[in-house]
Amino acid sequence: MLKNKPNWLRAKLPTSAEYKKTLQTVNDHKLNTVCKSAQCPNMGECWSRGTATVMILGNICTRSCTFCAIQTGRPTELDIGEPARVADSIAKMNLKHAVITSVARDDLKDGGANIWANTIRAIHHRMPECAVEVLTADFRGQQEYLDIVLDACPDIFNHNLETVERLQRPIRKTARYDRSLWVLKHAKSRNFITKSGIMLGIGESDPEIEDVLYSMRDVGVDILTIGQYLQPSPKHEPVDRWVTPEEFIKWKEFALGIGYGVCESGSLIRSSYHAEEQSEKFDVHNRRKKLLSSIKR
Repeated sequence: MLKNKPNWLRAKLPTSAEYKKTLQTVNDHKLNTVCKSAQCPNMGECWSRGTATVMILGNICTRSCTFCAIQTGRPTELDIGEPARVADSIAKMNLKHAVITSVARDDLKDGGANIWANTIRAIHHRMPECAVEVLTADFRGQQEYLDIVLDACPDIFNHNLETVERLQRPIRKTARYDRSLWVLKHAKSRNFITKSGIMLGIGESDPEIEDVLYSMRDVGVDILTIGQYLQPSPKHEPVDRWVTPEEFIKWKEFALGIGYGVCESGSLIRSSYHAEEQSEKFDVHNRRKKLLSSIKR
């Protein structure tokens, strides 16, 4: 059993008026957020900056990954009005960069792809200057459903590998390493900006970390996030070690050295942390126009 969290893992409590305003918007629009459902340590900071990561397709996941705090079970809802409500909330927060994620919905034939596409298009219509970043499940490797999401033209496509190849089965269970790499490769083959992330401190070795970083780069991943795994409850996978800030710096330098355009690496880094700043290196709006043109043809 590890000792208490080190000082560098202690997040500040939220107190700002902007935090309360974001909370009110989330509540008013009856939104689920990964910030709350996944117990994100950065919720106070991000909500204080007026942004939240919206989680669509409900708050019950059909998968039971042993690292994740989101509730697992049989979903009971499919809200076709959700896309418009999400777009309204993003307009109210006046976001320049919106991050949307979802639970896995293996109970649905399309894995929720059509709700995904409608949400992306609703945001583009309501807030055309807002970049839309999506963090999706793997749609069980079915290209037709992944393409439904991509045809809606998200500005950044994110799908996380979460951990090294050896730990995929005990940590992610239903997901597969090769399938996740295929998802990222397919999105890149269609000229999307791609993003992925992993956790450290869950039992991986340095050579395994190098391997997964090379694997993601080989399929064209542009943006990489690396953070510390935090155990959500005693029922979840235990933390193997507290990764030092110095090691996170080392992995950031390694990632940039092998060709990633952007790497966020640190103890409290999560997929959507500082997402707006990450996207500033890419001309997302002009890219969207070109992608939309190619899709219509």
